[in-house]
Amino acid sequence: MLDWSGYGAIVTGGASGLGAATAARLAQAGLRVTLFDLNDDLGTAHAEAIGGAYAKVDVSDAASVSAGVAAAVAAHGAPRVLVNCAGIAGAAKTVSRGAPHEAALYEKTIAINLVGTFHCATQVAAQMVGADPIAPDGARGVIVNTASVAAFDGQVGQLAYAASKAGVAGMTLPMARDLADKGVRVCAIAPGLFLTPMLEGLPEDVQASLGAQVPFPSRLGNPAEFAEMALHIAQNPMLNGEVIRLDGAIRMAPR
Repeated sequence: MLDWSGYGAIVTGGASGLGAATAARLAQAGLRVTLFDLNDDLGTAHAEAIGGAYAKVDVSDAASVSAGVAAAVAAHGAPRVLVNCAGIAGAAKTVSRGAPHEAALYEKTIAINLVGTFHCATQVAAQMVGADPIAPDGARGVIVNTASVAAFDGQVGQLAYAASKAGVAGMTLPMARDLADKGVRVCAIAPGLFLTPMLEGLPEDVQASLGAQVPFPSRLGNPAEFAEMALHIAQNPMLNGEVIRLDGAIRMAPR
């Protein structure tokens, strides 16, 4: 297993939800973590809590990502682990009450979830390939992207979200192949129903109902479980080019 302790890491969307849990777990494992987020208050507080750094970054903007990466390099050296968690989940049907899906919502969802993942992955990969190997096999870095079960089981109203996450899943293998000879691995996690801020805002009975849909364990996923998977991918040198469903065996119904 690879030991990344002492090396730099970046977690996008790191101020809350899956990103916050992942940032905390990476820091616990000895990595020096920079959080990318747009929430200054939460980002700064969480970075201080885990002994990391915070950079205000709009992942959909290439220049903003470039500035964030430069800040991360200045704080902790070339990042060796990147976990892309930044994302949104807008909902709209293809046609609703006779009106077509709002183009701006679709474009925004793609810009943040898919293009944002692309910006961060490619710019951080460029830093990784220029760094020295940390293992005899030439390992230089690991990129973990966040897809979703919606990439495969998109529900009613998830047109934009499912398309964005299917794109993340689809880029995993070619990106891994592109970077294979440079010692950089790429995987994606496709989480199912997790207790993120979006679901935390629902009534408890609704949360329980959603959790009951999961075959086993019949509950919502804990962000700490996502974080453990992200860390395991970073540490396990044979995990590469794979999209891993982390979902308790759920297959989403149309609604």
